[in-house]
Amino acid sequence: MEEKKLDTTTIIGFVLITAILIWMLYDNQKNAENQTAEATKTEQVDSAKTTAAEVIAPEPEKEFTLNLADSTELAKYKNSLGPFAYSATLESNAKSEFTEVENEKLYLKISNKGGQIIEARLKEFTTYDSVPVYLVKDKNASFGIELTTNDNRTFNTKDLYFEPTETVSGDQEIVTMRLKTSADTYLEYRYTLKKDDYLIDFAIQSKGLNGAVNTSKPITLDWSLNGIRHAKSASYENRYTRLTYNHEDEKVDKLSQSGDDEEVVENTTWLSFRQHFFSSILISDKAFKTADLKSKNLIGKDVNDADVEFTKAYAASLPLELSNGEFNYEMHMYYGPTDYKVLKQYKEYGIDESMPTGWGIFGIINRWIIMPVFDFLVSFLPAGFAIIALTILVKLVLSPVQYKQFVSQAKMKVLRPEMDEINKKYEDQPMKKQQETMSLYKKAGVNPMSGCLPAVLQMPVFYALFTFFPTAFILRQKSFLWADDLSSYDSVIKLPFDVPFYGSHVSLFPILASIAIFIYMQMTSAQSMAQQQQPGMPNMKFLLYLSPVMMLVFFNQYASGLSLYYFVSNTITIFIMLAIKKFIIDEDKIHAKIQENKKKPKKEGKFQQRLKKMMEQAEAQQKGKK
Repeated sequence: MEEKKLDTTTIIGFVLITAILIWMLYDNQKNAENQTAEATKTEQVDSAKTTAAEVIAPEPEKEFTLNLADSTELAKYKNSLGPFAYSATLESNAKSEFTEVENEKLYLKISNKGGQIIEARLKEFTTYDSVPVYLVKDKNASFGIELTTNDNRTFNTKDLYFEPTETVSGDQEIVTMRLKTSADTYLEYRYTLKKDDYLIDFAIQSKGLNGAVNTSKPITLDWSLNGIRHAKSASYENRYTRLTYNHEDEKVDKLSQSGDDEEVVENTTWLSFRQHFFSSILISDKAFKTADLKSKNLIGKDVNDADVEFTKAYAASLPLELSNGEFNYEMHMYYGPTDYKVLKQYKEYGIDESMPTGWGIFGIINRWIIMPVFDFLVSFLPAGFAIIALTILVKLVLSPVQYKQFVSQAKMKVLRPEMDEINKKYEDQPMKKQQETMSLYKKAGVNPMSGCLPAVLQMPVFYALFTFFPTAFILRQKSFLWADDLSSYDSVIKLPFDVPFYGSHVSLFPILASIAIFIYMQMTSAQSMAQQQQPGMPNMKFLLYLSPVMMLVFFNQYASGLSLYYFVSNTITIFIMLAIKKFIIDEDKIHAKIQENKKKPKKEGKFQQRLKKMMEQAEAQQKGKK
């Protein structure tokens, strides 16, 4: 009966893939722990320092209503506003009212108080529990300009009342909000909502404010937002919720994915309060010289998903500059899906870079190959079948590489008896054994690393797909078999308790993928050269079970589309291996060819001669010591 063990090259391949997978899965947790420890240390050193939560989530304001009939109350209020007292005389601004504007994709509610958007709803989408998707609602966001008047009083426009004007121009709806200091001097916000668009043109302009504003004091635009939870798994959604920004000649960076973070950056033209599948983005045609950015994780380690309302709290402080004593900023606001295909429509602003597609070669593979191919497949196939079709295409593309891997394994298996003989003959002479083994490889024309190389070449595709599936908006709320959402986990059993690293539910696709990986590794070890266990070598049985267990545990809370891909991929690989072994690879022919190669004279190159000489010297020194 044939002994089943793994060869060296297969071990190296599995170890490399497993190491990458472990790094990807544990990186988030490591960052969170480090940053939590750093935050704790900072609080101990300076407990009086204002935290991101205090900056972003202040106590709820009490609704203010001014009684115009009370002259004493009106006089006090006007006196408190200084140059902005004129607004208090406008009856339409005496109480908090709003203006509604909408198109086919977006509904906005703009408040007189602060002139800011207090509600932003995406009309085409719903959350996991069929509630409309809101990016701004119930005071989860704040937008205002902090400035100092000439009498040295500091105001934030979010606390002041603007006068609204609504107009329609062609297929555009325009809302103008003016904070007046007199009948013809004002600070103006102008919102322009176009037909069938997620992007809002936004301008900050002023007229005659140079007599009211102290231009020697800092003027900052403060924008904050608490990300509303939209997905079934709040912790999984939070993993892909992240503040992203560009700076310094189109560099794109991010704040922490899992912990609290703060950064001051220069020359910023856009910043994205990105949630998993939806984003709120501010774009400026003129770069901000600096940007003070904050992100705070609002989900604790042991929090129950049912209790989560918000995922992360974001805040940005952006200095504004006056031109000839006046405001003149042309900006844009994006409230829409975190979908690469949609974001790419605004490529002139570069916000498609806010979409996580992977870095380097992995991002290139996703953007130029996987995304276009999958978009094509899903245009005429249901999402689940599109994943299966993509898997088959990937296997076809990688089949030449995998074929070489299988042939290499077959050759190593054929050499097994002769290698066993060498191991037995030179059991007490490790240097000689290594020398004879390399000589055997050379005579037989076998490269022991050729089985590992294909696994390495497949890694860019492996990592690209690992990045693609969890962030593919096109999979959101798409069902397949028992999975009701391929962008989230496929729960078939709800556990009454939480298992560390595993969760409080059982997903079926990771189980199937784990079984397929285990069968594949069993077959690989059965048909390949069996490396005898040596000191320093990894435990064979441990490696055989490591990948399936990792798939079972860590993918339980990942997107079911990703687990479906790995299940189909490994199942196809199993059938390919069976077909190659039965119909393509003839071990007798391979053995005959190796024997012919051994008979041919092999000319040693200078490197081989040098290496051989070094090994002989090392062996002689070892004997001399004995």
